[in-house]
Amino acid sequence: MFNEKDLEQIRRHGLTVEQVEQQIENFRRGFPSLGVVAAASPEDGITILSKEECERAAAAYDARVGELSVVKFVPASGAATRMFKELFEFVKEDKRGKGIDTLLDNIERFAFYPELKQVVSDFSDEKAVVSAIVEKGLEYGAKPKGLVTFHAYDDGARKPVEEHLVEAALYGSANGVARLHFTVSPEHEAAFRELLSEKVATYEQKFGVRYDISFSQQRPSTDTIAVNPDNTPFRTDSGELLFRPAGHGALLSNLNDIDADVIFVKNIDNVTTDALRADTVLYKKALAGLLLEVQEQTFSHLRALRAGEADLTAVAEFVEKRLCVKLPEGADAALLEHLLDRPIRICGMVRNEGEPGGGPFWVANSDGTQTLQIAESSQISADDMALMKGATHFNPVDLVCGVKRADGSKFDLLRYTDPATGFISSKSSGGRDLRAQELPGLWNGAMADWSTIFVDVPISTFSPVKVVQDLLRPQHS
Repeated sequence: MFNEKDLEQIRRHGLTVEQVEQQIENFRRGFPSLGVVAAASPEDGITILSKEECERAAAAYDARVGELSVVKFVPASGAATRMFKELFEFVKEDKRGKGIDTLLDNIERFAFYPELKQVVSDFSDEKAVVSAIVEKGLEYGAKPKGLVTFHAYDDGARKPVEEHLVEAALYGSANGVARLHFTVSPEHEAAFRELLSEKVATYEQKFGVRYDISFSQQRPSTDTIAVNPDNTPFRTDSGELLFRPAGHGALLSNLNDIDADVIFVKNIDNVTTDALRADTVLYKKALAGLLLEVQEQTFSHLRALRAGEADLTAVAEFVEKRLCVKLPEGADAALLEHLLDRPIRICGMVRNEGEPGGGPFWVANSDGTQTLQIAESSQISADDMALMKGATHFNPVDLVCGVKRADGSKFDLLRYTDPATGFISSKSSGGRDLRAQELPGLWNGAMADWSTIFVDVPISTFSPVKVVQDLLRPQHS
């Protein structure tokens, strides 16, 4: 199947022939649907915090943050292609829908309008205006979302990267240091660094913190081979194999390199303005406080279990009620120890208001347990799709992660995934159809064997920007 040139290309990617052959076998066999049992709900699997409980959990985090290492992990790779898709269609193909009308009718309301005025002299030429946004001018069509101007303030506009600096100062700083880690594409890292070099001092002075900012890139060894529709290796016009980035699940290796007691995970485009940020800060702290509480109790039960001093009934009750695991009858000490000795994530879940995204579900496992998982529609069989449509909540990617063991060492996160939860999609390259494979999603199958607790959070904490017109929403005005 592979010639010497292929083998060298595979080695350069940091992959083995066996790994590539397994990827091709995945195409042939397909991935099984997730064994969803029911959607998690406030009555079954989603924790509802009262105002008092929320404030108490946030205060508990504040009381302990000085003794912790904290990192804010922000996936920020890739160009904002989808965000400006309709604009490109207007410029390139003369397709004009309602989105273009909305954009042009409200052009002065966008925070990037002052920048646009510097590169556009005639706003009556609508195509020239739109072209200046995505092409020569602002060049947003070739930039990542993190470097697009989102919000206007009296003292100047801000890009999402800057809003994450603000958030890190308000809930992610410990002992005066706010640590952030951005995963970026190689071609964009220099631009991120340039912006931060200009802005960091301003925010350090504003919030009285020092920023510790690091970057990483998606590793070539996480790429997956593309295949033709008949599942044979896809080759480019030059005869080379084609490897593609394998989705956000490829970032598990990047997350695994982070050494911290508490890791906040939040997408680059999910930011709001100072005026509306209070709920975000409160609930982020509350989720972290809940993580610390559950983690401490987990460690206590685990130590007792290993010392032979545990009341198995009490441990099983904790696993079911606090770690949200439905146990099979007769669960033994070995199963309980496994369920206690794994990474923990507290996941904010937002009430379903029609936004796209995965949802919280109960999933049946081979060991007889049922656990909470975040599932995408692509993972659910047609027979179970009604469960997703009836879900009360969806996933806004709002995670607080505990990746340390009871002895203080770090979990190897690569051991707590479900390799069978990848998925296959249809793409094209050079006008030719191909099949692409994504690794288990970072907050989906990549965290399948974590302890998972879902917590209801208000919609005010969720303000993503999927298309440019979203910047006209109140959360961004």
